[in-house]
Order: sequence, then C-alpha cells, then structure tokens
Amino acid sequence: MSDPTVRELVIREAVESDLPAIIGLHAADGIGGHGDEWREDTAPRYRAAFAALDSHPDHKVFVATQAGRVVGTFILSRLAGLTGQGQTHVELRSVQVDQSLRSQGIGAQMVAYAEGEARAWGASDMQLTSNLKRLDAHRFYEKLGFAKSHAGFKKGL
Repeated sequence: MSDPTVRELVIREAVESDLPAIIGLHAADGIGGHGDEWREDTAPRYRAAFAALDSHPDHKVFVATQAGRVVGTFILSRLAGLTGQGQTHVELRSVQVDQSLRSQGIGAQMVAYAEGEARAWGASDMQLTSNLKRLDAHRFYEKLGFAKSHAGFKKGL
C-alpha cells in the first residue's frame, strides 16, 4: 500500500516558463552564493542562458515536479573526451531540491534519472562538482556511489 502523503515525482525537460521556479530554487540556496533572483531586470539574462542551453544538443535542463510544482532542477552537459579512447562524459550541474523537501528521496530520483540520460548519451561516467561547504550534499552523493576523485579549481574572469 502506498503512502497517500507522498506525491508522485515527475522529471521532465524544462521549458522557459519553468525559469522563475528554477531561479527561485537557486535563490533560496544560502550556500551557493550566486546572487540569483528572478526580477524584471534579471529575467532577460536567464531567458538568454536558458535559450542557449535549450538549443544546444549537448545540454539539457530538467525539472522535477510534484502536483505540477517545480521542486527540483538539474542540468546535464555532454562532454566529448580524448582520453579513455575518446570516452563521452556527462557532467551533472546546478542540482537543487526545494529546501523544505530535502531528505525525501527527490534528489536520489533526480540523480537516477540523470544517470539514465547519461547512459542514453553513451557516457562512460557522470561527474559533478559540489561546493566544499556542502557537507550534506557530499554525503548524499557518496551514498549514491559517487567517489571523490579530483580536486576542482575555479578562477573568476
């Protein structure tokens, strides 16, 4: 018997009308610190970024919804490689789950879905980076089978 309080999660490719909700998830993230906020003056930049991702065959933006409400999001990017005899890699990026709904299995379902998409792209692996301050996220990814294998570096331009 299923729990009537658990709402079915639907994961699908995002559409432009999802942008306010997607940006809202990122804006609520106190750790990321990207200064995201959906406003009249910022909306054109988000729309342009979404259009660039949406029109490129190697990038996909996804949302997870419950009862029609966006409760999670992530981006997948396919990366061609020369090492490993030309293996294809997929990068999982911009993962967010509504803070009030964390630890309910939404993130795990999103990652499982992402893995299926990566396999469909013929990827040999899926990689991600996570802010060093996100200790809960690190435990979550490790629980799902991700291993700390590389150190990441970032430089502002």
